[in-house]
Amino acid sequence: MPELVLELNGQTWTLDASRSYTLGRDPQGDVALDDARVSWRHATIRWGGQSWVVEDLGSTNGTYLRGQRIQQVEIGPGSVVNLGNATDGPRLNFTAAQAVAAPAAHQAPAAQAAQVPAQAAPAAHQAPQQHAAGGWAQQPPAQQQFAQQAAWNGQPQQPPQAHIPQQPPQPHQQPAAAATPQSPRGDRSPTTFHHLAVGRVMRIGRALENELVVSDLQVSRHHAEFHAHPDGRMEIVDLGSHNGTYVNGQPVQRHLIGPNDIVGVGHSTFRLVGDRLEEFVDTGAVSFSARRLTVQVPQGGTTKTILKDVSFGVPEKSLVGVIGPSGSGKSTLLRALTGYRPADQGEVLYDNRNLYKQFAELRQRIGLVPQDDILHKELTVRRALRYAAKLRFPGDTATEERNARIDEVLRELKLDIHADKRITSLSGGQRKRVSVALELLTKPSLIFLDEPTSGLDPGMDRDVMQLLRGLADDGRTVLVVTHSVAELALCDRLLVMAPGGSVAYFGPPDEALNFFGYETWADVFQAFENYRDYDWSGRWRGSQHYQMYAADLDAAAPQQVAAVAPQQTRPQKPQSWGSQLGTLIMRYLSVIASDRGFMGLMVVLPAVLGVVSTVIPAKFGIGPGPIRGGFAWNKDAGTILMILTVGMCFSGAANSVRELIKERVIYERERAVGLSRSAYLMSKVIVLGFITAIQGVIICGIGFIPRKLPTEGVLFHNAPAVEMTLIIIGIGFTSMMIGLVISSLVKTAEKTMPLLVMFAIVQVVFTGILFQLFNKPGIEQVAWLMPSRWALAGLATTADLNNLMPWDPPVPPDHAGSVDALWKHTALAWSLDMVVLLLLGVICGFAVARLLRRHEPEVMREK
Repeated sequence: MPELVLELNGQTWTLDASRSYTLGRDPQGDVALDDARVSWRHATIRWGGQSWVVEDLGSTNGTYLRGQRIQQVEIGPGSVVNLGNATDGPRLNFTAAQAVAAPAAHQAPAAQAAQVPAQAAPAAHQAPQQHAAGGWAQQPPAQQQFAQQAAWNGQPQQPPQAHIPQQPPQPHQQPAAAATPQSPRGDRSPTTFHHLAVGRVMRIGRALENELVVSDLQVSRHHAEFHAHPDGRMEIVDLGSHNGTYVNGQPVQRHLIGPNDIVGVGHSTFRLVGDRLEEFVDTGAVSFSARRLTVQVPQGGTTKTILKDVSFGVPEKSLVGVIGPSGSGKSTLLRALTGYRPADQGEVLYDNRNLYKQFAELRQRIGLVPQDDILHKELTVRRALRYAAKLRFPGDTATEERNARIDEVLRELKLDIHADKRITSLSGGQRKRVSVALELLTKPSLIFLDEPTSGLDPGMDRDVMQLLRGLADDGRTVLVVTHSVAELALCDRLLVMAPGGSVAYFGPPDEALNFFGYETWADVFQAFENYRDYDWSGRWRGSQHYQMYAADLDAAAPQQVAAVAPQQTRPQKPQSWGSQLGTLIMRYLSVIASDRGFMGLMVVLPAVLGVVSTVIPAKFGIGPGPIRGGFAWNKDAGTILMILTVGMCFSGAANSVRELIKERVIYERERAVGLSRSAYLMSKVIVLGFITAIQGVIICGIGFIPRKLPTEGVLFHNAPAVEMTLIIIGIGFTSMMIGLVISSLVKTAEKTMPLLVMFAIVQVVFTGILFQLFNKPGIEQVAWLMPSRWALAGLATTADLNNLMPWDPPVPPDHAGSVDALWKHTALAWSLDMVVLLLLGVICGFAVARLLRRHEPEVMREK
């Protein structure tokens, strides 16, 4: 087993055949390289039994031998391997051991430093021994010094010495290059090159007839064109693509581009270098970092900081766990990292690109799985994914293409055997896999998950975490917020949040407990609770782990987040408005058809209310005016019409009062990926409106059949029943819209029922039957805001209640003071009642659309 000497950047390593060596940007690797073209774990060198072998670890920019990209190759003295680029990437020269004198004594200091954390750090943070009586051993001098410094700074009494680092905080010593972020243009080698001749037009798209074919379902068949003008200028022209064309993260229709511009099309970006177009394909190996994120919220005239100076960098193709006690800002951090609620200070960098400023483009490459399921549980797995794919993929995507991608994801997540099962019949872990499958449809490079193991037993907990580990190994970066600590060893990095929203630790999970000086996470969390005012962040910043994993990110000064115009952050709609509306209607009908209980209730409720109205007997009597049908002067007519009106109020509102709150998480996620707010709302209005209309016919049919109705109407002279049914449908529609307002206002579904009951009672009071509303200043104006006032007035117009049920004392019908103007037996009065009734519904519709904005990513909201 001959020894081999590796030479790199003037440094040498003598390779021992009894072990393997890892090369990459990871400071804990055996050979650490500070080059953005090199992946975090780029390659390994090992003895293969017959010869030395270099093996690529799935790096982004590749490993090259003699200009050819390799996966695994045998090497020996005289071999030259390049990392990240075939020509000018970091150069590995291999020579025989005899060619270098005393190689062990000349190992690079940088390499030795890179090995310190793995060996020295655990020893430096050994937990102190407890006395049998439960006391703590005497603090060493360094600990006493740290405690004294804390006291001088006015900090509360420190926790037991297990919390105190073995070394006092040292001044931040940043690397010279750390303060300057890497250029978004120079961090990767191009995937391929395209030559652009003067006067040539190069079309980009998914179809094979394009000059530049991009096999990405996020790209339209004919997406955009590059125009090389005779004067040397280059222009990008969007061809009406569904997901948009972007220049420097901003959507454009046509734009002149220069050497500093980055053109985004789906998962590909392009850069102009001379007359050559360089293409970079985002295959999943991306860097992600947070720099000094701070979030503040108003509180009692002041501001409260709920996230404070959070910085960390996520290695590519890695699994990162985020844990911390309640109130430590985990959910706030997740919303800041995804752009749902941008931080007030700091920046989030996706491959060195500002996520907040380029959200419209980069949102396509980020997946988010909230704690609640983001699929309709009444549907089967395959059908739910089909509707999701139809909403997310471009409108010109063929059904076969969508189905092929769905089948691919189902196989990847081992859900193909459950594809035709309803989601409600799946276990908790399987349902979480379905939510992950939905996000994987668009092949995101970065996936966030919020409490995916919440409520799962230990076996399912492990299953979900192993799934996430597999997603990272397959070339994605995964960040998971969790309360479970049982499977943290599967993570590459661990972020521990302290009370108050600051970082208490970031680094390898197997070193975390030693860092805190405890044996279990229960002890760590208890310490967080017992010492909430302790400066956990200051302790972290004084540690060696901070210097290794976060100091360079903190080197840059905090950046105030500049406001970005909504049109720059609002994503394109993958589907046209009409196509989205059609898909949403079909999905909603499928959900309702799958819920037999809801369908039965839709029929039973109006039927029962109609039957109740028939309990009141139809009496005949002598009144001041002519008798019309079964309505007489004893107020039976008004009572019957009031029951029908209020019953339809309740039925219409009950149809919709839960519809938005139960889909809030689904709407928020779909809105972030391009769902039209108006199309979503209109789908609810159309489907629920149709259901409400059927209920109106049922309740009127049952309520009117046993009675003799007025002999003539005011608008349809021979069909008074039609007039009255239209009014009942109108009050049902307006009540349904009010139910949507309630559903968009409440925070939990449990709050909808009390508000529904309150709404129904208020409508009873203001029908105008229980007491006189007209000629009552103040009360009359309030009644104008009530749908039941206008609905019953419309019914009263057809039934001519001014004659059949005059207010006491009876006076001649032509006496203006005794007649309700809204009840007049005229077509004008009926039309006014109907128009105002529907207008109230339309106003509610605009209110719902406005309220839905609160449940959208803040970066997308219109100002």
